[in-house]
Amino acid sequence: MTHDAKDLLAADTGMGAVTLRVGNLDRMIGYYRDAVTLTLLSHDGPVAVLGRGTTPIVILQHAPELSAPEPRSAGLYHTAIVFDSQAHLAAAVYSVATKHPGTFTGSADHLVSQAFYFTDPEGNGIELYWDRDRSTWSWAHGRVEMATLALDPNAFIHDHIDEAGLADPTLGDARVGHVHLSVGDVQSAREFYVDRLGFETTAAFGDSALFVSAGGYHHHMAMNTWNSSGSGRRPLSLGLGEVDIVVPTREDLGALGERMSHYGIEPRDDGQTIGFDDPWANRILVTARA
Repeated sequence: MTHDAKDLLAADTGMGAVTLRVGNLDRMIGYYRDAVTLTLLSHDGPVAVLGRGTTPIVILQHAPELSAPEPRSAGLYHTAIVFDSQAHLAAAVYSVATKHPGTFTGSADHLVSQAFYFTDPEGNGIELYWDRDRSTWSWAHGRVEMATLALDPNAFIHDHIDEAGLADPTLGDARVGHVHLSVGDVQSAREFYVDRLGFETTAAFGDSALFVSAGGYHHHMAMNTWNSSGSGRRPLSLGLGEVDIVVPTREDLGALGERMSHYGIEPRDDGQTIGFDDPWANRILVTARA
C-alpha cells in the first residue's frame, strides 16, 4: 500500500536506547562496558545506562525475580549498534573477541553495511556494525539491496584496527542504528509497524522477515519469524524491556499519537513520551528529540 506523507514517520526519525531486563546486573554491566566498549553513563540502584559520549545505547534494569524468556518466544532478536568508522568498529569487535570470545556468533557483509554478531551473557543478541556511505546503496522499486556475504572477522580487524583503538577502544561515536525483533508473523508486523506506526518497507524476505525504516535508511527496525513463528504475546520475562524510537519534534509525537488512536491503539502518554505495545507485547516508547 502507498502512504500519504502525513501517515509516515518523519524522515530523520532514529532509534534510542534499548532497555533490557537482566538477572545479573553486575555481570551485564561488565559485558557491555568491558567487552562491547560502552561507557557506564549512570548507575542508580537497579538501573544502569551504558552508551557513548552522552548517547545512551543500552539500559539495564535489574529484575532478578523474572525468569528467562521461553524458547521460540517473541522478543529481541538483536540490538544493533552502529559505529562511525571501521576503525572504531574493529576496536570494539577485537575487544569482545579477546574478552568474551565465546559470545561471537557470526559476521556478514550486507552490502549496505559490515556486521558482527554476538550474544550477551543472558542470551540477548547484539550486532556491531558500520554503514557504507548511502551513495553506494542500491535501490530498486523502493527496496534496498542487501545480502549476506562472507566477512572474515580476523581480516577485518587486521585491516582496520589502529593504535588509537587498541589504546582506547571507547573512542568514537556509536548509537543504536536499528533494532531487530522476533515476532509471530510478518503480516501482523507489517500492519503494526508500516500501516499504523508509519515506517516504510525497505526489504522483505517472503513471510519470514521484514525490514522497515524512515527517511530512506536501510532499516531502523526489522522483524523476523526465524525462531518465533506462531508465537503470541510475551509474558513478563528477562530480555527485551523496551525499544525507544526518537522523532524530531513534539508535533511528530502528537501526530503519531493521533494516528495510533485512530487505529484503536491507545498510547500511554505522560506528556513527554508516548508508548504502546506491538501485537507480541514488545513495548515501544517514542520520544521527541527537540
